[in-house]
Amino acid sequence: MRRLGCSLLLIGLAVAAFVAFRFVYGWTEAGPAQSDIMVVVPDGSTITDAAVLLKKEGVVRSADAFLTRAKVFGRGKSIKAGEFLIPKGASNADIFRILGGGKTLTRLVTIPEGMPSVLVYERLKANEELTGDIDVPEEGSVLPDSYAFDKGESRAAVLKRMQGAMDRTLEKLWAERAANTVAKSPKEAVILASIVEKETGVASERPTVAGVYSNRLRVGMMLQADPTIIYPITKGKPLGRRIRKSEIAAVNGYNTYSMTGLPKGPIANPGRLSILAVLHPADTKALYFVADGKGGHIFADTLQQHNENVRKWFEIRRARGEL
Repeated sequence: MRRLGCSLLLIGLAVAAFVAFRFVYGWTEAGPAQSDIMVVVPDGSTITDAAVLLKKEGVVRSADAFLTRAKVFGRGKSIKAGEFLIPKGASNADIFRILGGGKTLTRLVTIPEGMPSVLVYERLKANEELTGDIDVPEEGSVLPDSYAFDKGESRAAVLKRMQGAMDRTLEKLWAERAANTVAKSPKEAVILASIVEKETGVASERPTVAGVYSNRLRVGMMLQADPTIIYPITKGKPLGRRIRKSEIAAVNGYNTYSMTGLPKGPIANPGRLSILAVLHPADTKALYFVADGKGGHIFADTLQQHNENVRKWFEIRRARGEL
């Protein structure tokens, strides 16, 4: 009997040891996921909710087993809400660490400098990971930048962040404006900055281009900015053809070839550097500029100098076979 009792005890200890081993091993062994899997843990989810979700998504073998082990090995740590990338073969321990770390997948929507609001609208609408409807935002109300968002977030919420960023940036830059800016209000700064944005893609030129337009406004010259002809025709989208004479002469509140002063509104969403250029324009006497054939522009103080620069530009275009 004593031998039998000892044998049963040994068997019991062996079974207990095996169960304990399986319990511990089950926490660190490779999981069933055959590929990387995105898992979205909704706000307010408990660890029980997460366990059920993880089983449904196929990243754990058992919701109950994951939950039990998490309570033992998790040491009271909680999980975070968000979207997480669970790697192929991740163990229970790996998954719990990922969900507890709160390092969620970053999704970005990028608005380039100078993008008109109609294209901002189209970009947000085309993003299938966003939800809900929006209207075309007011031109000039969005700050170009890259914005993080969560899968399933509303387009209205993302747009609100973009517009809030513009409001905050404009408020700060306006408060720090130089004495030589011609902008009489933040709105005027955005209008002129949108023209500067569309006229040059060379960042270092922006203060000088802003200086040229500032000088024209001071002496009552027309701004004569080609993008202001195009905006009322396409709302900022590419024209796709040459500008017609009738369009150069059109009177519509935007065309700066048929009016003096600023247009009635922005023609794009200008970036921070273009707004900064308008509020801190270069100290220049230049009134004219034309392409230099190298991606930038050449500036002139007098019409005679400008005409010579234009002649050189046409020679470059003829040599390229563009005329």
